[in-house]
Amino acid sequence: MSARALIISAPRSASGKTTVALGIIGALARRGIRVRGLKSGPDYIDTAFHSAASGAPACNLDTWAMPPALLDAVMQDAAASADMLVIEGAMGLFDGIAGAPGRRGSTADLALRFGIPVLLVLDVSGQSQSAAAVVRGFASHDPSVRIGAVVLNRVGSKRHAELVRAAIAPLEVPLLGALLRDEGLHIQERHLGLVQAGEHDDLTARIDQIARACERHLDIDTMITMASRPLIAAQAGIQTGSLLALAPPGQCIALACDTAFSFIYPHLVQSWRRAGAQVMPFSPLADEAPPECCDCCWLPGGYPELHAPALAAAQRFRTGLAKFAQTRPVHGECGGYMVLGQGLEDAQGERHAMAGLLGHSTSFAQRKLHLGYREARLLCDSPIGEAGAIVRGHEFHYAELMDGGTDDPFVELSDGEGRALGCSGARCGRITGSFFHFMAPAQAP
Repeated sequence: MSARALIISAPRSASGKTTVALGIIGALARRGIRVRGLKSGPDYIDTAFHSAASGAPACNLDTWAMPPALLDAVMQDAAASADMLVIEGAMGLFDGIAGAPGRRGSTADLALRFGIPVLLVLDVSGQSQSAAAVVRGFASHDPSVRIGAVVLNRVGSKRHAELVRAAIAPLEVPLLGALLRDEGLHIQERHLGLVQAGEHDDLTARIDQIARACERHLDIDTMITMASRPLIAAQAGIQTGSLLALAPPGQCIALACDTAFSFIYPHLVQSWRRAGAQVMPFSPLADEAPPECCDCCWLPGGYPELHAPALAAAQRFRTGLAKFAQTRPVHGECGGYMVLGQGLEDAQGERHAMAGLLGHSTSFAQRKLHLGYREARLLCDSPIGEAGAIVRGHEFHYAELMDGGTDDPFVELSDGEGRALGCSGARCGRITGSFFHFMAPAQAP
């Protein structure tokens, strides 16, 4: 394995990690370097931007939700088709949950497991010399996590950059450049993160702009030299089958895929295809029904609340889905679960009829954030697995149940630290769904 790797992290969220990661990925691609982007943690949206910048698939790495062997397999698979891996961290470098060392879901876990240096992005708006104290703290907090270099973001002026540079210099942590405070490099956000990559008409131009800015202001050559080859346990022993995060729920899987249904982890779809299953996308927003040739239907998460009128009017989709569910399994995650219910109340309080295959109704009118890792015990056979199986994933949604309905629950949940959360989701015949997003089977650390 010849690929080198670099982790882009920061002291906290909203520091500019995604902008810097996209710029570096884009700059490497412009040089003809085969680059793959990866994302630490359960984030669907950033990986789509990574793919757009690199022209290659991107995947997620999560040390809490994904067993070590699966992490190794995803890393090795990505490295096999790349010269350079750029891993974008989540939140702050050391942020995770209480748990076993190396299984806390932090970006630092990945740096330690694979021996990859960290490029620390510092948002220095509102400070100057104090940034040196931040660098000192991160460099010494866990000496086994190597801070390879620093990049400054949202610098106000050349003078501002020089003040920070002079303060950091005695620490002997290389400073590889500074990006000015420029709204032209900002990527629009909405309630679950960035506006999706596919919704930007000017995405290619936007990424090119960011890449050019990074080429002008950052030392890309030194970043390449600084990057290291990932240390992967038992590299020679990993087989293609190790990527099987989830056994295919059918030989031909109908996968809802459009701007309302886009949140599915790339490693899941990849594992289905590696196992020989065919994945057939269809678009509920285009009023398409699940293809009749399929033997399972999967409705992933996304933004159905932004498209509720169109989904309510999609008669061919709703009729076709109901017919499909009479003889074959249908599963909905988060947004897909909302669409399987009786109705969805949008942010303005207007109710829209949904598929009506499960008894619950959801509302987006009074938003409340539900966020965190989840371990689930399946209460019935489903596309995720057999009854009794323990799987890991997360919840991330603002929707509320208006009416829980009378269906049997689908899963029994606990949080990432093992606290019981009770039963959740719904099942009726071959139809299952919940707000829970599946990532991988559970495995003891």
